[in-house]
Amino acid sequence: MPSRTLAPRREILGWAMFDFANSSYTLLIITVVFGDLFTRVIVGDGPEYRLGNLLWSLSLAFSYLLVVVISPVAGAIMDYRAAKKRFLFASYVLTVITTAGLYWAAPGWVWLAIMLLILSNLGFALGESFVASFLPDLGPPEDLGKISGFGWALGYVGGLVAAMFVLLVLGEVSAENFERIRWVGPWTALFFMLAAIPTFLWVRELASPRALPPGQTYIGLGLSRVSHTLRHLDRHRDLAWLLLSVFFSMAGIAIIITYAFIYGAQVIQWDEETRRLMFVLVQLTAAAGAFVFGLIQDWFGARRTYVLTLVLWIIAILLIYLTPQIAAQAHRWLGLDWQAQQVFLVVGCIAGASLGACQSSTRTLVGLFAPPSRSAELFGFWGLAMKLAGVFGLMGIGLLQTWLGLQQAMLLCALLFGIALLLAGRIDERRGREAAEAHEAGVDV
Repeated sequence: MPSRTLAPRREILGWAMFDFANSSYTLLIITVVFGDLFTRVIVGDGPEYRLGNLLWSLSLAFSYLLVVVISPVAGAIMDYRAAKKRFLFASYVLTVITTAGLYWAAPGWVWLAIMLLILSNLGFALGESFVASFLPDLGPPEDLGKISGFGWALGYVGGLVAAMFVLLVLGEVSAENFERIRWVGPWTALFFMLAAIPTFLWVRELASPRALPPGQTYIGLGLSRVSHTLRHLDRHRDLAWLLLSVFFSMAGIAIIITYAFIYGAQVIQWDEETRRLMFVLVQLTAAAGAFVFGLIQDWFGARRTYVLTLVLWIIAILLIYLTPQIAAQAHRWLGLDWQAQQVFLVVGCIAGASLGACQSSTRTLVGLFAPPSRSAELFGFWGLAMKLAGVFGLMGIGLLQTWLGLQQAMLLCALLFGIALLLAGRIDERRGREAAEAHEAGVDV
């Protein structure tokens, strides 16, 4: 297989700018603002908000299910037609339009909020997979960890920049402040639209399109290539083990991303000042974690880095569950006047450091294990694993919290990360890279 050279710095920056742009959606719509707004104001079934939490989970799970259906077939078509940028642009337009429309999701307009949430998250999640498929074209294998980590770190910086407007201008999530906080949708859409422009200007489509075989349709072609990949996953067994591990780890991360700030509001019962501080701390620690772990991935190994982040996640989840008890015991035994929300801030930093690093290391591993000629297709399977994980994790937490309450249900994450850790032990990074090189050289086809 010909060696891949490092792309120009401007192209790498252009690729990373999509992470910078789309992190505004993850942070403001899924994690911090709109999720809390949806459960406590738009649905508003207090005091425990179990119906709002369930509808939130079901909406996101359904959008991820749509991604599961679309992503692998779209990836196969993109590889064949050299259409990565066109598919990425379509997902970008869908995200921008429907996210702006969230402005109209007023209290009581639950079904409108659900429809717009499903469509905006569909566009966002597809774009996340589509942009990742450019990674193998940006440099040689030994540089992919740094490039992926840089993109994820820049993404958290983007999220922080986007969040500052909400913190300083839009204010708190409450029914009384609804007329201001409802602008979170249009603001996120505007930020995403402008910040992603460098991606479409500077990132190149390196592949050349091939003619469609006679009597074949693009959908049929995509389905046949997906079927071929599934039948021959035994030739890429390390990729298969990785995707299975990713399913469980990303199920846990989907829960954390979706419920962290809902948990802070409902279980920890933090005040507005603490919520704002968590905004900033999580973004800074996540950016630092993604960048630092990205630097060490190429030396320490992407698989080992992934394993380390899973261990950190298990510790973080147990601390999240025990936060109220830790604060109470610190007062009882040590005489320290710690509040639960203060302990939660520290735990949030541990989770933040693990967040970007875990996702970045899996993206790097897929880039190492994916032959360039099938990169969009195999990154489609990475997206499929993550979105199936989102369906599984959000359905699980949504149903469990209606039965046990949100604090008890959060322990599901520790179990999911534990299973992912066991499966990651089956991955051999060197063997996976050799399989990709053999495929590209025509040895196994």
